This record gives sequence, C-alpha cells and structure tokens, in this order.
Amino acid sequence: MILLVEDEPFVRETTCSILQSAGFDVLPAPDASTALQLYEDRPRPIDLIMTDMVLPGRSGKQLGDDLRQRSPEIAVLITSGYGNLEYEQLDREQKEPGSRTHFLAKPYSRRTLVEKIEKILGGATRARPATQAG
Repeated sequence: MILLVEDEPFVRETTCSILQSAGFDVLPAPDASTALQLYEDRPRPIDLIMTDMVLPGRSGKQLGDDLRQRSPEIAVLITSGYGNLEYEQLDREQKEPGSRTHFLAKPYSRRTLVEKIEKILGGATRARPATQAG
C-alpha cells in the first residue's frame, strides 16, 4: 500500500488515479498530519510513503523521518518541482546501496512514476502489472 501525501488537490487526485490504474492500493492525504493519522489507522501495512517535499506544517522529508521512527524499513519517495541543494542531496542518497529514501523530480510522466515505484517496491504490492493498467 502507498501512502500518497500531496497538498495540491489536482496533483494528488491525478497521481492517485495513475497509481490505482497501475494496480497499486493508495491512501491519499492532503497534509502531513492527515498522513500520520492514516498511517496509525491503516488497514494494512504501508510499503511506501510518496510525499511532496513542500507540505503545510512540515516537509515531506520530516514526515518520512517521523514515520521511519515507527517503521524503519518503510520506503520514502520524495517528489518536488523545486531544484536546490537539499533535493540534489536526496537524489545522491537514493543512489547509495540499501537506501530507503528516493527522489523523483516533478513534473514526471505516468510511465516514469510507475517505473520508479516498481523499482522501489520490486513490484510486490501491485494487484496487476502496470503494463495491463488502463
């Protein structure tokens, strides 16, 4: 299951639709506090936190760090349309062996998004292959 945290409604709804059509189960959240509550109330284990870097109240990186205190093995995919040194550092970290933090620059295509998540999760959480998705 993917916990999708995105404060822009259009981006959240579109990304959720893309992921669901690719066979992923998704819990959408508009902010970090809602994401934390969904995490606590989740119906099944969360495999991936996909979060925008810039959120109201706390950053996506802070949210990922908070959730890692509860579940150290959880993967975190941080997305951003801004380019600066912090994001470049995240991009370098994701290339380290065994890293559970990943970065995806916005804008991204449907294919790039699905391939990135398949790579992170190893395809284990999909109901059907992305190639069969509408």
